[in-house]
Amino acid sequence: MLQLKEELMLKLKNRTAKLGVVGLGYVGLPLAVEKAKAGYDVIGFDVQSQKVEMVNEGHNYIGDIVDEDLKEIVNSGKLKATTDFSFVADVDAVSICVPTPLDKYKQPDLSYVVNSSKSIAKYLHRGMLVVLESTTYPGTTEEVLKPILEESGLKCGKDFFLAFSPERVDPGNKQFKTKNTPKVVGGCTSDCTEVAAMLYRSVLESDVMEVSSPAVAEMEKILENTFRNINIALANEMAILCKKMGIDIWEVIEAAKTKPYGFMAFYPGPGLGGHCIPLDPFYLSWKAKEYDYHTRLIETSGEINDYMPEFVVENAMKLLNSHKKPMNGSKVLLLGAAYKNDIDDMRESPTLKVIEHLEKNGAEVIYNDPYIPRFNHNKKEYVSVDWKEVIDDADIVIITTNHSCYEYEEIVERAKLLYDTRNATKDVKNNREKINKL
Repeated sequence: MLQLKEELMLKLKNRTAKLGVVGLGYVGLPLAVEKAKAGYDVIGFDVQSQKVEMVNEGHNYIGDIVDEDLKEIVNSGKLKATTDFSFVADVDAVSICVPTPLDKYKQPDLSYVVNSSKSIAKYLHRGMLVVLESTTYPGTTEEVLKPILEESGLKCGKDFFLAFSPERVDPGNKQFKTKNTPKVVGGCTSDCTEVAAMLYRSVLESDVMEVSSPAVAEMEKILENTFRNINIALANEMAILCKKMGIDIWEVIEAAKTKPYGFMAFYPGPGLGGHCIPLDPFYLSWKAKEYDYHTRLIETSGEINDYMPEFVVENAMKLLNSHKKPMNGSKVLLLGAAYKNDIDDMRESPTLKVIEHLEKNGAEVIYNDPYIPRFNHNKKEYVSVDWKEVIDDADIVIITTNHSCYEYEEIVERAKLLYDTRNATKDVKNNREKINKL
């Protein structure tokens, strides 16, 4: 094993190693681009031929990637994409960056990870490094991936290296991208950890922390997102109570932020979105049952956050009623469909649940989002409208995503009724009396 480690580390050092990335989405494509920019030859694998074609044509579909960077590395031959997993045989190290969703019972769906592992196992060779980046429950790397890969006849820690290094992608973050976000790496053996850490150090400009096992790395990722989930739930519960008490939660939070220690600001909203925070804590809740432990705080916070879209619609209904207007038959304009501001990502967007509750109560829903021109939900197509053309006819306008491009002064002035779930109108100076907040 020592010789295999030295050979791979030498290849990493002089950039002669060929690298693979399985899954060319929000995590995988930026990682593949950074690996290519670091001087490696990179092969991207994806089962979706459309993504593969776009990458090979240099067409970017991920907001956090600079278009020119992708074109340059594709044109130079440093990055190519394929649906043919037989090319795994050509790579020295491969990262798995596939989705890990929940099923309808909120239980982990590892089918993408399992299928990717089986595809890799067919072409696994001695001296190869496999790193899982997909967020999952503690134990996945050693309990799920390792046995599948060892079906090849090769042994982990003896013939190939295996590690877990959680992705830390925050779409739309202007400061922290793939290249400068610190990494955590935990391998099945110390050699596995060392090799995987060297790979990331050769690609990234950030610190790489080595931990004692894949399970520690898997658990720390769950802790990151559970921390946010619970604190957002606290902010949401405070918002519900403040609404009942006639107190401005946003002003409360700004006041609390003046304390220089012991407080970290989290903000309420219409619900949780994105691939991580609404889903990942449930991976831990599911795994905890194996140890006869009930994660009460995690599940309670999930219930609070899941209730927020309904709470938004209940308050919109009260606003309409106060103006002698029923929700049934009202025209509702939603501003924003993305799960957070200034991105084109709709994964788990709370706007979808808001729409469901509005339509269940008979509302006619239209939306605008400059980043999302159209989408399908529950077998129905929604097309973004020009808000300036329809706002005067809307019975109520609900701000569901606080995109910075919106002209909030005009929105407040022209809306018959305005419900701001994101405190997007905090800087509006005129017509403040028209603003209703979460």
